[in-house]
Amino acid sequence: MSKVKKGIYSFLRGSFLTDESALKNWKVIFFIVFLLLIMITSAHNADKKVIKITELNKFKRELRAESLDTETILTRMEMESSIRRNAKERGLFPSETPPKKIKVTIKK
Repeated sequence: MSKVKKGIYSFLRGSFLTDESALKNWKVIFFIVFLLLIMITSAHNADKKVIKITELNKFKRELRAESLDTETILTRMEMESSIRRNAKERGLFPSETPPKKIKVTIKK
C-alpha cells in the first residue's frame, strides 16, 4: 500500500484516536467540540433575539396605529361643530350677549 492509502485507511479506522499520541488528539477534539457547542448556543441566542425584535416591532406598529386612531378621534372631538352638537344635546346654547371686560382698579 502506498503511504497516502495507508494514511487514509488508518484515519478511517480511527487509529489516530487509539495510538500512543492519542491524548493529544483527544484534547484537540474536545476543544473543537467545546467551540462548536459555544457556536451553537450563540446561534440559538441570536435567533431568539431576532424573534423578540420581530415581536416588538409588530407590537410597536400596533401601538402606533392605535395612537393614530386615538389622535383622529380626539381631533374630531375637538372640532367646533362637534362641541356645539354635544353642548346642544346637553341643553347648552351659545350666549346671545357678548362677554364684558371687567376692569379692576386698586386704590392706594
